[in-house]
Amino acid sequence: MHPDGRDGPPRGVLVAAVIVAVAAVIGVLVFATIRQKPEGQRPVAIASVPAPHADGDACRALLAALPDRLGDYQRAPAAEPAPVGAAAWQADPDAEPLILRCGVDQPVDFVAGTPIQVVDDVDWFHIGDEGRSTWITVDRPVYVALTLPDGSGPTPIQLISAAVAKAMPAVPVNPGPVR
Repeated sequence: MHPDGRDGPPRGVLVAAVIVAVAAVIGVLVFATIRQKPEGQRPVAIASVPAPHADGDACRALLAALPDRLGDYQRAPAAEPAPVGAAAWQADPDAEPLILRCGVDQPVDFVAGTPIQVVDDVDWFHIGDEGRSTWITVDRPVYVALTLPDGSGPTPIQLISAAVAKAMPAVPVNPGPVR
C-alpha cells in the first residue's frame, strides 16, 4: 500500500505510461499511412510525331477540356521535352499510358471507303498495333489521335469523345483518295 493510503503505482507513473502508449499508437498510425501512400506519378515520355496543328486554337480548347480521370486512368505529367498538344494518363506508375496527340496529320490509310466508328457523336478511324490501338478523329477541324493499351476498356474513348465534341465543332469527314 502507498504511504498516503492509495493502492497502485504513483500518479506520475500512470500519466507517463498513458503518454508513452498514446505516442506509440500515433507513431504506428503515421508510419502505416506513410508506407501506404501511392507512389507519386512519374512523368510519361511521349514520343514526338508530326503534329502541324498542335499549337492551334482547336487543340488548346481540347487540352483545356480534357478530364483528369479516364476511368481507371489518372492524368499524368508529360516528361520534358513534351510535344505540344499531347497529354497522358496512367492507371498506375508502371502501367502502359494512354496518350492523346492533338493536331496530327491525316492518317495515310484513311481513304474513301475506310470504315469509321462513331463514339458519342465523334467519328473515329482505328489503327491496330500490337498490344495497343490508336483511334483518330476524322470529323473535327484537326485530327486527334488517342493511343490505348489493350484492355483499357471503352471508358477512355467515351470520355475523350465527350471532350472532343465539347471543344471542337464537327466538320464533314474528308478521307484521302484511294491509292
